[in-house]
Amino acid sequence: MAVLQTKGVHPSLAVIIVGDDPASRIYVNNKKKACEYIGIRSEEYALPGNTTQEELLTLIETLNESNIDGILCQLPLPSHLDEKAVINAIRPDKDVDAFHPVNVGKIMIGDYDFLPCTPAGVMELIKESGISIVGKECVVIGRSNIVGKPMSMLLLHAHGTVTICHSKTRDLAETVRQADIVVAAVGVPELITGDMIKEGAVVIDVGMNRLPNGKLVGDVAFDAAIEKASAITPVPGGVGPMTIAMLMKNTVKASLLHQELK
Repeated sequence: MAVLQTKGVHPSLAVIIVGDDPASRIYVNNKKKACEYIGIRSEEYALPGNTTQEELLTLIETLNESNIDGILCQLPLPSHLDEKAVINAIRPDKDVDAFHPVNVGKIMIGDYDFLPCTPAGVMELIKESGISIVGKECVVIGRSNIVGKPMSMLLLHAHGTVTICHSKTRDLAETVRQADIVVAAVGVPELITGDMIKEGAVVIDVGMNRLPNGKLVGDVAFDAAIEKASAITPVPGGVGPMTIAMLMKNTVKASLLHQELK
């Protein structure tokens, strides 16, 4: 960052939060801390829960035309707001979450500017661990637009053989048992049990679930899975920090792209 700033590049991020969802507030605070830590200028727009669709879209349009490099609207939004319309309103070159249809399409063909932060973080973890994806059986549990679908595309681009599992998958356990690399991103506490994990498999747990007793657990039964996995991410402290790191990376890249356009 210091090198960039000496060249006149000062990345900036606008974070919009609507309402007072406690989890969203924690996420936004963590993102602000990361910005401060590495030197990205951050602006927070905390809007009341009764903000109208028109008011939110007006703010996004203002930010689109400003000198802000990245725009992030924290999801989920209150139920009266249209998330799809909000995502579509953010300019693709400022969409550091990579949720806009233009950016989604670029990811599909493998020619992208930004990657969704969580799948990008997973890929970085795999890469930095020295794990090869080429030719591996990869099973992604979950088909959300935020994690499951883009995750499968990134594994495919890295030459993995990818299976996507979901609520209609007929024999989830048997499918997962074939996997060399498991990415669990379905939001069901400890759905993936130890007996589903192949000996030596790599297990990436994207889930973050709070049990009635307040304990945070992932989608994988960690204590059982670690007995068989060659590598496994903990919850919390595994994928979460990587997600924020990739947001910082996207914001810096957006700033560099905007410098090129000037």
